Amino acid sequence: MELDLDESSLAIGRIERALSRIEKALTERANRPAPAPGANDQSALKAEVTAVIGELDRLIAEANRG
Repeated sequence: MELDLDESSLAIGRIERALSRIEKALTERANRPAPAPGANDQSALKAEVTAVIGELDRLIAEANRG
């Protein structure tokens, strides 16, 4: 199953939005005074990174097939 242009555009859009959320979270974290961020902040950030990696893996796999 090949990714068509619309599916690729949607995947890229999801990646861009997730990267934007990661960037915002890291900026907020850098500007936040001590104490260190809680586990919930870290879990949310890890989930965003995992989502980006998953989308990239999917795009790479489809590109290798087609």
